[in-house]
Amino acid sequence: MPMSPNEVRVIDPVLTEIAQGYRHAEHVGQVLFPQVPVQVSGGQVLEFGRESFKLYQVRRAPGAATKRIQFGFLGKSFALVQDSLEAQVPREYQRDASRAPGVDLAQRSIAGALRALSLTLEYDQAQLATNAANYDANHKVSLSGGDKWSDGTSNPAGDIDDAREAVRASVGIYPNTLLLSAQAFSAVKTHPQVVERFKYTSRDSVTPDMLAGLWDLRAVVVGKAVAFNDAGADIDIWGNNAILAYTPDNSSGMEEPSFGYTYTMQGHPLVEKPYYENNAKSWIYPVTYERVPVLTGILSGFLIQNPA
Repeated sequence: MPMSPNEVRVIDPVLTEIAQGYRHAEHVGQVLFPQVPVQVSGGQVLEFGRESFKLYQVRRAPGAATKRIQFGFLGKSFALVQDSLEAQVPREYQRDASRAPGVDLAQRSIAGALRALSLTLEYDQAQLATNAANYDANHKVSLSGGDKWSDGTSNPAGDIDDAREAVRASVGIYPNTLLLSAQAFSAVKTHPQVVERFKYTSRDSVTPDMLAGLWDLRAVVVGKAVAFNDAGADIDIWGNNAILAYTPDNSSGMEEPSFGYTYTMQGHPLVEKPYYENNAKSWIYPVTYERVPVLTGILSGFLIQNPA
């Protein structure tokens, strides 16, 4: 059953452009792993160490040789993974929607597929950032007892300052981003130490932006995402963790030092040409997302486990 000209309201390139601009408000992993395009499905990760922040002797005398530098080195291998879903629009829904101008079921169904693909990416990013084995002993701490932020006698500001100084001592620059799990944010926003700092300046609840200003960070974000496995059990994707990291304000490419990146095949996510399936009496919109998150500058990150 062919679509009428009125039904074919959005063509593939437009749907792909929409897909590439899609962001789920509660998925924050790309704050730690900004997206950068790649043109091959595999290769080696461009990693960064202290040399990326080194003070170089750049002055030269007339006629002298010019020194050369090269940022980053080829580290572990990477291979993009390809996630793909098909969004289905039953013929009956498309017919009913046509009676209400402005209802675009194709775009809405694709948004549903993108939400699922985005959640999978969020999970992959969290698995990397919260894995203590990825950090050395100087870039992680596990809180317990009275040191947990859920205990009013703890010192979250001191823990953040210690973590910031550990990163600065390693790479010469402060981390600028803090990702708090929902549990960590719940503990810190009601902590007596934090509430005291704002009691004269705000009657509102403590927000991530307020914490960013308090701790001299570019951004504080909260990982709220929850997923459900095949058995129906819930998975708190960011667990009970806080991650400090340095990431560029506006990354121009993988050559710029960063805690991590999401290597993404150029042009992805993409929406393939829709097709009609007679058996299901539905229009099908295939959505494909080829990407992989990678750690590129682990020394610019710090993991706080069990803060709440």
